[in-house]
Amino acid sequence: MSINQTNLVHALSVNRRETIQNYFFLTLGATIMIVNFNIFMAPSNIAPGGMGGLSLILNHYTGIPRGAGMLLLSIPLIGLGFLKLGRFRFLVRTLYVTIFYTVGVDVTARFFPPGGIVDDLLLNALYGGVVGGIGYGLVVRGRGMVSGTGIISRVLQLRTGIPVSQLYLVIDGFVIIALGLTFGWERALYGWMMLFILGLASDYVLEGPSVVRIVFIVTDLPEAVAEVLMARLRVGVTRWTGEGMYTAVERAILFCTVTRPDVEVLRSVVAEIDPAAFVVIGQGHQASGGIVRPPDLAKAATVPEVADVG
Repeated sequence: MSINQTNLVHALSVNRRETIQNYFFLTLGATIMIVNFNIFMAPSNIAPGGMGGLSLILNHYTGIPRGAGMLLLSIPLIGLGFLKLGRFRFLVRTLYVTIFYTVGVDVTARFFPPGGIVDDLLLNALYGGVVGGIGYGLVVRGRGMVSGTGIISRVLQLRTGIPVSQLYLVIDGFVIIALGLTFGWERALYGWMMLFILGLASDYVLEGPSVVRIVFIVTDLPEAVAEVLMARLRVGVTRWTGEGMYTAVERAILFCTVTRPDVEVLRSVVAEIDPAAFVVIGQGHQASGGIVRPPDLAKAATVPEVADVG
């Protein structure tokens, strides 16, 4: 087999694995969203906007099943997304998730308590936001989208340049206001709470916990500081030169990433070597490459004592 054929086989294998993984996330996410809708949203008539909120309103006034209502409302939006957001590449996954979710809501509704598992609106809003956010995050992680206000927001963002998050807030806000007019303003306020929590939960699923700390160190002793950081914390350190705009003096700038437990160790190490160093520590979600600390040094690196450094 030639090198080109080998590369092609490898690419096809990787693509097949990615496709299976994506559809696993799409299916799992949609299933969680079905459970969330029938346990927390539908019984309490609270929704974070979107097609779910509109389906509750449509069901209230017409009696159309909620899942069927979401599917009917989604059809024109799927057409819009097909034309504006990638045609068949967009259509396949979005159609899969939309049909799985909307049909699943009606098919499985009989297996859930009609009144939900709790009567407390606050608990329904809190847990509906968390569980719904997990499901939605998994769908997005599978490179899919539930047909709804997300399509409208994305299309408007491409045409206007307005951030998608702001468009989501405005469009879903109108849906929540409509829910308030239909079911009362108490539920509308809980809908806002659910929308906020859903956003936090979905971001957590997509990006993971903020466990990486990004560190910038401006120091006059870059070699000594970098040497100790690399030896003590087993992290890679990058150096470049910067110039203070006020002093017009060139100073070394060190950059590295550390885990959250190592922050205090890093501060102590830098203060021990260069008390005048300027240290800025920010948050990150993921880091790959560089020097990876061996497991047997993990515990040792988090010990705050730095008396042996010098």
